[in-house]
Amino acid sequence: MPRYLVTGGAGFIGSNLVDELLRQGNEVHIVDNFSSGKRDNINPAATLFEADFTDLDAIRPAFEGVNGVFHMGARPSVPFSVEHPVESSKINIMGTINVLTAARDAGVKRVVYSASSSAYGIQPVLPQRTDMTPDPQSPYAVQKYVGELFARQFAKLYGLETVALRYFNVYGPRMNDVGAYVPVFIFFLRNYRAGKPLLVYGDGEQSRDFTHVSDVVAANIAAMQSAKVGHGEVLNAGAGGRTTLNEIVKMFGHPVEYADPRPGDVPRSQADISQTMALIDWAPKVHFKDGLSAWMRSQGIEPIV
Repeated sequence: MPRYLVTGGAGFIGSNLVDELLRQGNEVHIVDNFSSGKRDNINPAATLFEADFTDLDAIRPAFEGVNGVFHMGARPSVPFSVEHPVESSKINIMGTINVLTAARDAGVKRVVYSASSSAYGIQPVLPQRTDMTPDPQSPYAVQKYVGELFARQFAKLYGLETVALRYFNVYGPRMNDVGAYVPVFIFFLRNYRAGKPLLVYGDGEQSRDFTHVSDVVAANIAAMQSAKVGHGEVLNAGAGGRTTLNEIVKMFGHPVEYADPRPGDVPRSQADISQTMALIDWAPKVHFKDGLSAWMRSQGIEPIV
């Protein structure tokens, strides 16, 4: 039975991945310090190592006998990184180096790294391809891009197989709903329930390639298993479409208020997934309006479609 380790396994994407890995009959280890993940998200069938991956010695035991590592642990917030560049760099850069080092030292075969489409920044054309020159617009984007570079170096220098998946605005069950730094859907949900206008930063025409968490989970497993990758490749994990914030607020059928754009935000993103489909035999399955409608109904809101 393969044994996998998921860092951030109590978080949004990580906990969904843990559940699927277990469903497929694998043994799973989790490293999480619950700085943003929730204990309620922990699958009892997994083995939990409560530790902070910025502490290399503390996480080493979790890597023993592990076949593959999914490095999902991070502080995934552009606004937080703008306000706290040192703290977020410690987590997102040094934490990643620690995970790669522990994996190398434990003889792990492959690490799948959760990268970010924010590395693209502002590109002149869409969709975004991995051969485009990165143009990160925030400390978070820089940090996640640096993680890609370290993953590639560990593959070249030490023979640790690595693959990086650039996520495009993941949504779905277990999205973080605690604190000030939450996904836009949670931000809208809070105002909706409070009877306040949905607050949109900018003119609302900024667009994103929103990708359902189940598709991202499937991409991670495919990247771990594919024999065509493992040499530091960077692949897009997106739905391949574009949706504006104005289109989303229409589904809520609620008053809207507009404010100045936030520092570090990019105007648009869209993934070219042709290379991903070819190299790891994966394709997204959930159409955005179907996925968001299902989530809205789970929150007691009937979407306007």
